[in-house]
Amino acid sequence: MYRQFLMTAALSCAVGGAAFAECASEAEITAFVDSYLAKTPAKALGAGGTMEDALCTQAKLVEALSPHLGPVVGYKAALTSAAMQERFKVDAPLHGVLYRDMLLEDGAEVPTAFGAIPMLEADLLLVIGSDAINTASSPEEAISHISEVRPFIELPDPMAAKGEPITGETLTAMGVAPRLGVMGAGLPVDDPAAMLAALEAMSVTLTASDGTLLAEAPGSVVLGNPVNSVLWLVSAGITLKAGDIVSVGSIGPLMPAAKAGGGATATYTGLPGDPSVSVRFTQ
Repeated sequence: MYRQFLMTAALSCAVGGAAFAECASEAEITAFVDSYLAKTPAKALGAGGTMEDALCTQAKLVEALSPHLGPVVGYKAALTSAAMQERFKVDAPLHGVLYRDMLLEDGAEVPTAFGAIPMLEADLLLVIGSDAINTASSPEEAISHISEVRPFIELPDPMAAKGEPITGETLTAMGVAPRLGVMGAGLPVDDPAAMLAALEAMSVTLTASDGTLLAEAPGSVVLGNPVNSVLWLVSAGITLKAGDIVSVGSIGPLMPAAKAGGGATATYTGLPGDPSVSVRFTQ
């Protein structure tokens, strides 16, 4: 469970001495949360520290944000495509959490300025069906422990003020930009082998409210197959349980939400029924 992961990270902060000198102070966490709630850019957390420091800071931040965003209901793998890793100059994915109240239903209306730095990307959710996924060693094994696939438009918020460093460490410390996300209807995994193949081969398009194509990418851009995001999370020390929700990471580029105008639709051609999910932006 993530709470166990948080406790381990926090303990490391407490006993690590100088090695964890850059773990954020309570005052820094409070200042960041205040900016988050006010939807104003903030001083980056984790600047100059190690990845261990960043995970320590993220643990503190999750505890501080949960009273405002609801409990942790899942995890987000981030920078799972080669293009996103190149953009942010990292050589491996990152991870954060999903909070209950950040997840909205298909067709949700949100303000255009939903965050300090409102962004938009096509994504995908996988719902864990069995704790046995923690022992899976291949995508073929993992998909058999996934109960549902859901289209997902993530609305991330990097938060960092102009001039603040955006690195793997700062992104991790700040929770990998959680703000909002819009979920489509769930697709049951009735035929695991067929769903696994469809996830890799699907074409995901993101279109603006006026029909303009904003992005298009195959499912394979996510670590070869989106199911590999789950395997990566487990390898990174996350223990998953039945009911947990996993965001697999960007399927295509991250872009300013304003680029979509009055809203956006993500369509998953190749999944059963070619499903889609939409969000509307209001002034």
